[in-house]
Amino acid sequence: MAAQWRTLAFDELGTSLLYAVLQLRQQIFVVEQDCAYLDLDGRDQGAMHMLCTRGEQLLAYQRCLPPGLNYPESSLGRVAVCPRARGQQLGRELVQRGIDHNLGRWPQQDICISAQSHLQVFYGSLGFSGEGDGYLEDNIPHRKMRYRAAG
Repeated sequence: MAAQWRTLAFDELGTSLLYAVLQLRQQIFVVEQDCAYLDLDGRDQGAMHMLCTRGEQLLAYQRCLPPGLNYPESSLGRVAVCPRARGQQLGRELVQRGIDHNLGRWPQQDICISAQSHLQVFYGSLGFSGEGDGYLEDNIPHRKMRYRAAG
């Protein structure tokens, strides 16, 4: 069965898909990274949710945030790939699809992210550049990174 990519508004997720999204986010960002933090930050309702599924299995997920919701620029966040689906370049495809979505929707807006420091090379390979010094976010080293919009 082929993977299916969808980008949905919060109200389009439905309860089963929303449950799968929250479960994946908790699995990665709370359990795997051993980090207690407030995942439900009030930004989900204004974001577009990009998902890759195969059948009922959620393989990859991220939120695409409009300008002004997290940064003055558009943003990507909660980038996650299911552990069983890693090693298939889904993370790279996911982030590239997020870049394409944000630039298509807000073409004059840069994309800013708060990248975990150990992923700077990964994001850099997709066109993001680091800005400023590193910082701790939820006790994990991060760095702000920017993808510059053309024009």
